[in-house]
Amino acid sequence: MHALEVAVTDTVSELTQRKQLDELYADFEDAGLIPLWNQRDDLMPTSPQPAAVPHLWPWARLLPIAERSGQLVPVGRGGERRAMALSNPGLPGLPYATPTLWAAIQYLGPREVAPSHRHSQGAFRFVVDGEGVWTNVDGDAVAMRRGDLLLTPSWAFHEHQNVTDRPMAWIDGLDIPLVSQLDAGFFEFGPEELSTRATPERSRGERLWAHPGLRPISQPDRPNSPLAAYRWEHTDAALTAQLELESEGAVGVIEPGHAGVRFSNPTTGRDALVTIRTEMRRLRAGTRTTAVRTVGSAVWQVFHGEATAHVGDRIFEVAKGDLFAVPSWCEVALTAHTQVDLFRFSDEPVYEALGLARTYRGEQK
Repeated sequence: MHALEVAVTDTVSELTQRKQLDELYADFEDAGLIPLWNQRDDLMPTSPQPAAVPHLWPWARLLPIAERSGQLVPVGRGGERRAMALSNPGLPGLPYATPTLWAAIQYLGPREVAPSHRHSQGAFRFVVDGEGVWTNVDGDAVAMRRGDLLLTPSWAFHEHQNVTDRPMAWIDGLDIPLVSQLDAGFFEFGPEELSTRATPERSRGERLWAHPGLRPISQPDRPNSPLAAYRWEHTDAALTAQLELESEGAVGVIEPGHAGVRFSNPTTGRDALVTIRTEMRRLRAGTRTTAVRTVGSAVWQVFHGEATAHVGDRIFEVAKGDLFAVPSWCEVALTAHTQVDLFRFSDEPVYEALGLARTYRGEQK
């Protein structure tokens, strides 16, 4: 066979094969199939490739917007809450801080009431400043004050009332994006009237459960913590003690100059909420933390002090109230300019339950 004939035969063969391949891919589409060999890099990357990006929300910008919303937007049935969700630029159009975590500023004006409802999503509130609001969780009135962590477990009726002539703002954290991805969300309106107008110094839950190391014998284990309030006085004392012990040469800190506590469920010792980890960190002035990468995302809020946060390729100068997002497997390190306290919440319990947790300490190579 002449060379020209061979070339023509090869070309015809290639055209036939291409036609057959195009027909195969068309049949894939008609049958609802996608070939793995065209998707592997997207389906199974060599390391996590989060859509969310490191981002900073300065409190000095957020609070005035919340105050304006308080003047213009009522709280009532339907909208339910005057809450302004943090939206990560890597997740455009979505009210999500990360793909699994929802965070928002909630603002309640003088004498206002936020009506009762419940939902599948687990929730907490963390108070940067102020007092005068009580959150009623399944009819138990819980005072909200500076530095307190307040829990609203999944499917618990909850409502808020401000009994003062001053407004109050705090942050809400929920697992809304996670529950949405799992198609597991339920929501139900509660009664129109408040379940209680009581304003006790200590809630029933605290009176029963807030005794260190002492568990009521009558109570069974629960998946979420039955303690609705973790008070700042106890958190502050625990962090202070860790740094004091370090100064005395004893163990207790995470690393030099870096103290931390995790809010836990007194019935199991696990995380206070099933799907959300909540922690408080304290850094001595001048401390730089070890860079850490963790599978799973987190949101941090500065409670007190000033620091520099190195998050991936971004550098944030942060102060009281500022919030920043740390996407999955994104390196984070902190440098404290003053003594600094930071609240952190993450989705790590979910990854641990699924056997997908992984942490790396040290600068990225």
